[in-house]
This record gives sequence, C-alpha cells and structure tokens, in this order.
Amino acid sequence: MKAIPLLLAAWFCVAAPLRAAPPAAPGPDAPVFVIPIRGQIEGALLYVIRRGLAEAERQGAAAVVFAMDTPGGTLNAASDIVRSIQAAQTPAYTFVEKDAFSAGAIIALATKGIYMAPGSVIGDALPILATPIGGVQEMPEGLEEKAVSAVAALVRSAAQNAGHDPALAEKMVRRELEYKIGDEVLSPAGRLLTLTAAEAARPGPDGKPLLSAGTAADLDAVLAQLDLAGHPRIELQVTPAEKLARLIAAAAPILMILGLLGIYVEIKTPGFGLPGILGAACLALFFWGHHVAGLAGMEDLLLFVAGIALILVEVFLIPGFGFAGFFGIGLVLVALVGAMVRIAPPGGGFALPTWPDLEWPILKTGFALVGTGAGALLLGRFLPRSRLFGRLTLTAANSATAGYTAGPNTAALVGRTGVALSSLRPSGTARFDHERLDVVAGGEFIEAGAPVEVVEAHGLRIVVRKIRGANA
Repeated sequence: MKAIPLLLAAWFCVAAPLRAAPPAAPGPDAPVFVIPIRGQIEGALLYVIRRGLAEAERQGAAAVVFAMDTPGGTLNAASDIVRSIQAAQTPAYTFVEKDAFSAGAIIALATKGIYMAPGSVIGDALPILATPIGGVQEMPEGLEEKAVSAVAALVRSAAQNAGHDPALAEKMVRRELEYKIGDEVLSPAGRLLTLTAAEAARPGPDGKPLLSAGTAADLDAVLAQLDLAGHPRIELQVTPAEKLARLIAAAAPILMILGLLGIYVEIKTPGFGLPGILGAACLALFFWGHHVAGLAGMEDLLLFVAGIALILVEVFLIPGFGFAGFFGIGLVLVALVGAMVRIAPPGGGFALPTWPDLEWPILKTGFALVGTGAGALLLGRFLPRSRLFGRLTLTAANSATAGYTAGPNTAALVGRTGVALSSLRPSGTARFDHERLDVVAGGEFIEAGAPVEVVEAHGLRIVVRKIRGANA
C-alpha cells in the first residue's frame, strides 16, 4: 500500500513535463495564413479574424501574417482581436502595406513582429468619440482621461506580451509624454507618436530595431525575412456574405430607423402594404448581417418577433396601452441591443457582457430611436400633403347632397307585407308582391310561408316581423 503513493508521485513527475512540452516545430509543408485587415475595424471583422486564426491552428500553420491597411476602428473590436491573437497558438506577424493607425496600430503591437512596406506609417492610437453615423465629437475631460488610460493599458499589455517597447506603444496614445533615444527626442511632448517605415526600423535604446522588424516590398519579402519563403501560402478569403455583414454592421442605425419607421407607418395605416414590407426587409437585413458577423444569435430575432407581436396585440386587441405593450417594447430594445453584442468572449465559453460591450450598441440603438421619432414626426406633418399620399388615400368626402349614397334608399318599404320564402334564422328571403328581397327577422324565428311585415329598412338591411293571426 505504501508503494501506491510513490508510484503516483513518480507518474506525475514524468507526466507533467510531457504535458508541458512545447509543440513540435512546423514542418516545411506547414502553410502560412495571410489574413487581410483592410478598411474600418469593427465587430464584424472580429469574426473573420477568429475564423482565420482557428483555421490556421487546425491546419498546423507555421505563422499567421496580417496584411494591414486601415485607418482604425472601434476600441472594443481591437481589444477582442488583441486577445484572440494572444490566445492563439500560431505565431502572428503584421505586414503594414500602407497605414496602421489607431486600432490597427494596437493590433499590430500584439503580434510578434511588425514588417512595413516602404512609405507606410504606423501610430496615433489616441481614442476618439465617434457618433453612430461616423462623425467625431469632442470628449469631456473626465471621459477622455478614462478612455486614454484604458487604451494606454491595452497597448502596453499588447506590446509587453509581444516583445515590443511598452513606452513607445504608450506614446502612441498619450501626447503629454516624451519619447527619446539617448539625448535625441524622437517624439516631443504634446505630439502623438507616428512612425514611418524608415523611422520604425532605426535602432532603439537597446540597439534593436525600434518597432519594425524589417522593411519589405511585399508579402513574399516578408516571408523571406521570416525564413518561410518555401512554405505554401493561404490567403483567407473574405466571403461576400462577410463583406455584406461588415457593411450592415456599419449601417446598423440606418437600418433600424428604416425598419422601425416602416412598422410604425404600417400600424398607423389599414392593411399591410409597402411600408411594412420595406420595414420588415430592413430589420431582417439588420439581424441577418449581425448573425453572419458572429454577433447576433437566433434568440435575438425571436425576442424581436415576440416583442412586435406583443405590441400588435396591445394596439389591436387590448384597449388602452398596458403591460403587454411596455413588455413588447422592452423585448424589442433588448433584441436590437443584443444583436450588436458579441456572443462569446475571445477564448470561447460564456460570459456576461460588460459595459464596454454594451456601450456602443446602446448608443446606436438610442440614436435609432431618436431618428425613428424624428422621422415619425416628419411623416405625420408632411406625408399627408404629398402627391404620393394623395394617390393612396381618399382625401375628399363624398356626401349625399352630391349624389353619393352608401346603398339604395329602402325607407319606402316600411309597412309593406309579404311572405317569407325561406326560414328566417334570422336572415333569409321574402316576396313582396312580385319583388324578392333579402330580409332579416327581428329577434324571432319565422318559418317559411309565414306572412311578414317590414318594420325597419336601412339601405340593404330590411327587418321584418311575423304577422300574427294572418294566413299566407
């Protein structure tokens, strides 16, 4: 019995190093994955990059190279991409084709090596406050310091993990700092650090290249410097659906405004027509795009449909506006916000969204609600006067004095007598002299052949009663 603990201890001593052993070096046939990061960086791009990193690991890739030309993008997307790179087993590198500003610079700092094309630039990662439609507005002083502090910590962490100079990385975010090499001031206080390819390749304080591992004319030159020239190259193809999803994610507030306006107009007008179809199409496109982008799940669409159903029940079936209506509005708002929040964290699994995850979707949804309200006011004021609205609706009243009637004038039939040709239960037919008319019994059953008398006549509604004690 004493030997069992000794055997277990010996097993763990042998097995632990085996489990901790580094993976074998990739063979000469291991591919190199090239993932493009071009244009704006947003949540939809995160899905593409995750797919590329997962495929690279599945195929045992020797390296991943990000081909980058971007003006920047959202901080949340950049932060998630940085964490995805750090969690990946495949070494990642960046090739700056032209520009790597803002979020692009942050992502590049998370990779093990940065290579730059002649004339390319990298830097200026200062966070800005953008409006949902793409404009830029000034941040309050307290909010700016909070945002700058968070981004500075992110770039320092990314640089430290990848082996870059964290002080140089922070200078791309904080303009009040000074960065110098020896006695030479490379970037004075009051100016954000932005480096050209030549400046990034010059020797740093430790004698190594300041930031760029080398200047390369193209991807082939980058692979040659990485000693991966003979490896097969796989360029990740962004599918048309993913491209469309990125456009939809960027135009999310506009799609929400058009969709909600279409539903509002449809509720305010009888029947189901063009506004309802266009509104439903815009909202379907909104949810589909965010689903393809890896942001929205089917539960978001189901919540939205349930919310709209409750609103319709409240409007058409329940008098007043109460619990069903408010609960339906709540479900709609939760669905719209949830469709723009990432499903899972970079490492997989499940995690409740944090305020940074919710802040931008809530801002977009709020902008869409304000835009919908403004659009509803404009439609209510100007649409009734438009030529199109005049073609769709009846604007003139048709009065009896002008010769218009809703039905024939049957008032002269009151008092006339006849015979029921069919059983009146309560409706049927009766004959008055030689005229056959549709009639209705006034609250009693009248058998066929019974004598009847007209007691009321309003247009096509002719009410009769049975004549008691009379023979047919």
